Amino acid sequence: MSDPAVNLDVLKALGDNTRYAIYLELARSAHPLATADIAESLGLHANTVRPHLERMRDAGLLAVEVGGRGDVGRPQHRYSVSPDAPSLGLEPPSIPVLARMVLAMARRLGASADDAEAVGFDEGQRRSRPFSTAPSTLEALVSDLDRLGFDPTVSDAERPTDTDDSTPIVDDGAAVVAFANCPFSDLAEQHPELVCGLHRGLVAGFVAGMGDAETRDFCSLTSRTPCQVTVAAR
Repeated sequence: MSDPAVNLDVLKALGDNTRYAIYLELARSAHPLATADIAESLGLHANTVRPHLERMRDAGLLAVEVGGRGDVGRPQHRYSVSPDAPSLGLEPPSIPVLARMVLAMARRLGASADDAEAVGFDEGQRRSRPFSTAPSTLEALVSDLDRLGFDPTVSDAERPTDTDDSTPIVDDGAAVVAFANCPFSDLAEQHPELVCGLHRGLVAGFVAGMGDAETRDFCSLTSRTPCQVTVAAR
């Protein structure tokens, strides 16, 4: 679930035509850019570009690295799109090309869904580390999935009743996280066993990394049930 205040701040930051043009320039670049590089590319003065960069940095859209010296002895600032910035479909064209080639290579080398899950698990554990102080595993997982573009929604998990009454019983301590969007959908249709295996491992690794919950009933593109996973407290 995304934070409306954060989304509003992002929309305000990109609502300016100049900032949006700068953001596009950075999103399409394969490496961080200095203020002077951006100014030259867009035909603007560096003093015009600089406050726009800071505005987007404050909104969490940009990351900055400092090193060396720039103009008039200033420290050299290089900007790139922040890893935590929401996906706007502006990734460099080399990224989807690389993803397709890696998946094709994995299939050629005989990688299995289990191999993909193991790789995803390691990445999920790595992604969980910044959330060590989060209020709950569920909240942390949903936040990370939202950043990745899965548009997650949460509902209570249910289990069948043992009586003749057909009303399901809410399974206390468990929740179903449904994926309303799959940012890997094109690749998942071509390589469902590998891409869905990566996703399954990513979620399981993240939850395992948090240490107080577990995943079960992961349903993917190859399942009849819509893509979702149940997260339960241990």
